[in-house]
Amino acid sequence: MANEADFDAFVVARSPALLRTAYLLVGDEGLAEDLLQTALTKAWFAWRRITGEPEPYVRRVLVTTSASWWRRRWTRETPTAVLPEQRAPVEADGPMDRQALWDALGRLPRRQRAVVVLRYLEDRTEAETAQLLGCTVGTVKSQCAKALAKLRVDTALEPVADERGRS
Repeated sequence: MANEADFDAFVVARSPALLRTAYLLVGDEGLAEDLLQTALTKAWFAWRRITGEPEPYVRRVLVTTSASWWRRRWTRETPTAVLPEQRAPVEADGPMDRQALWDALGRLPRRQRAVVVLRYLEDRTEAETAQLLGCTVGTVKSQCAKALAKLRVDTALEPVADERGRS
């Protein structure tokens, strides 16, 4: 793929199919158009290096760009009519202080710790967690169950005796 005319012909011929793929990746028509435009821009700069069919390369750029947009999406604000419930603040001298929690998380195996952090501290869904970790939803569920079981029996997280009677 060496010249501008080949790129223009590719864009005209394959844009509708690539736009459908982009829409399926992001679920929004406007974002799909932006995603396709970004992927085609990246493909343009690599056009001379692409050997063989360019469509698989452009589809891969679509997927990787979509994934990077998805990973960054959490930083955006989403306006809502009703504010979500506020979490109760964790008291530093309460039955389970923050340091004890961080220590307990640090004792978990790496994969279990990653699942707990993504699911409960970053409030990700099982599907999002699976995609971020590159595993199946079933793996996320099993790793999460194992991690929670270990945290339940961790003696550093047990409430103080006089705290149990207050609830």
